[in-house]
Amino acid sequence: MLRYIACIYVSAIMSCKAVQGKRRAPILVHLILHFIALVAGIFGVCMAFRYHHVESMPDMYTLHSWLGLCTICLFGLQWMFAFFSFWYPGVKKPRRRRLMPWHWFAGMVIFLMAILTAETGLVQRSTYLRRQEALIVNFTGLLILLFATAVGLSVIHPSCLPPKSGSDPVISFPELVIGLADVVLTSNDS
Repeated sequence: MLRYIACIYVSAIMSCKAVQGKRRAPILVHLILHFIALVAGIFGVCMAFRYHHVESMPDMYTLHSWLGLCTICLFGLQWMFAFFSFWYPGVKKPRRRRLMPWHWFAGMVIFLMAILTAETGLVQRSTYLRRQEALIVNFTGLLILLFATAVGLSVIHPSCLPPKSGSDPVISFPELVIGLADVVLTSNDS
């Protein structure tokens, strides 16, 4: 289940760069793919609670379970925020530009929380494994880390960003951080 959610989530992250067309088309694909990942994540959390109930296991007793629940809750909030800010009814363009760095930042935090949840889940399951099985789990954990690094790099690296038309230059990661600080400082002034 996790690999399907991860594939959908990463496809949604990359869709804004990969889908060609008018500005609304990539946003719609991004929104729909994230919605599918959100529904799959909620289904996964419900199944975990059901499994714990059937097996008479306590709920929410590990870091993995807390991270997972926090991740899916933040993901749902992020999706609702983005839907009402960028899609329907949408806020005015200058406000959207100021919100976009925060949207990117929150999306990356949620993605990294999902990666951390996967890693802690592997650690939780590998506690009682034999040596060979533990090596496979460790290797899987390293692959997940490399996957997260590649996705993170493709999101923040300027050469991976789509070219902007007109006067909007490609934003680099340091410019994004400076832009976030500017949004915070100017929002306190008004």
